[in-house]
Amino acid sequence: MNVAISNSSEKPIYQQLFEQISAQILKGELEGGYCLPPIRQAAKELRVSIITVKKAWEELERCGLINTITGKGCFVAEFSSDEMLRIRNEMVLKQMVNDISYYKSFGLTIEEVMELLKKAYTG
Repeated sequence: MNVAISNSSEKPIYQQLFEQISAQILKGELEGGYCLPPIRQAAKELRVSIITVKKAWEELERCGLINTITGKGCFVAEFSSDEMLRIRNEMVLKQMVNDISYYKSFGLTIEEVMELLKKAYTG
């Protein structure tokens, strides 16, 4: 597990953790059965609060990306490639729905959004 926390980011730290770990899981970098570090250990290593890590782990579990086994720890869930693709697409679509509401508030057309998306994606 490789995570980089930015204290200057607008995103809450738990969300940064959730997004980075979920991306690693869905890209296959963290394989099914991988044991995440205990909450207290992760908090200490990342120099964040235990509550922050707990919230990120709970969100990962809510999305079905990890399973908690009492007394043993939190483990990356086992997925078929089709399941991973489905979960990834659901997560991306959810984010896009939120983003589109923002774009619509500026009165942007779908064409304008696509053009800006292309620019942002290619850097």
